Amino acid sequence: MSEGNSTQQRIAAQVNAFKVAAIQMASGPNVTGNLGEARRLIAKAVEQGARLVVLPEFFAIMGMSDTDKVKVREQPGQGQIQDFLSETARHFKIWLVGGSIPLAGSSPDKVRNSCLVYDEHGEQVARYDKIHLFNLELGNENYHEANTIEPGNQVVVVDSPFGRIGLGICYDLRFPELFRAMKNVDIIVLPSAFTETTGKMHWEVLVRARAVENLAYVIASAQGGYHVNGRETHGNTMVVDPWGRVLDRLPRGSGVVMAEVNPAYKASLRASLPALSHRTLYQC
Repeated sequence: MSEGNSTQQRIAAQVNAFKVAAIQMASGPNVTGNLGEARRLIAKAVEQGARLVVLPEFFAIMGMSDTDKVKVREQPGQGQIQDFLSETARHFKIWLVGGSIPLAGSSPDKVRNSCLVYDEHGEQVARYDKIHLFNLELGNENYHEANTIEPGNQVVVVDSPFGRIGLGICYDLRFPELFRAMKNVDIIVLPSAFTETTGKMHWEVLVRARAVENLAYVIASAQGGYHVNGRETHGNTMVVDPWGRVLDRLPRGSGVVMAEVNPAYKASLRASLPALSHRTLYQC
């Protein structure tokens, strides 16, 4: 191959590439304070060229007790958190994945753990309610999300200027059939609040596995650090490419993870290794 042809291929591979950002936080019980921190980090991401920004799970509220999120739940389409997401997306002219927020469910003592997506005009274009609810009893750690959260039951994929985006939240990461059901998505977003106990062993390997088996980019935005309520979350927010390569990561604390998504590179991998078209076993 001549040097000229090689150069042309490198240039072609950059066509339509764009920057994405994954936000990491260590949220507390004060909604207004968390929103202020989220806006600061989003502004920082936009300054670095991000066009698609993803916030972590429950970025606006990590309460002192599990019931605190029920107290600040919002009705769909109205409320402080949703207004913040809409206005921020519109102001910065970005697509904003609002991590997850507590929306009212059918029961007065439970919420839906909902991931809302807003376009550059501030319009909500998608909503995904977390399907798989976390349950852990390990030593002194006990989590029972079903006590305060109602599960969703719909797989959600949204078409965007960046391709097909599949939505998942935290514990969903452990269930590969959810992502297979998304059918050839280009990007998977995964707002999370993994515990340190499970995250230190499982988080990275699962995030990279979802990228490799779906030949898709994964934007995994996490809570990361020690929280006022005593909880420790694993962090390690990362963006992973379709080959399983970690493009950028942040181990702990508040900050921004930046990476470039290259659709041409993804397409070339799928052409070279057409594993998605080789599937023979399908869920009935």
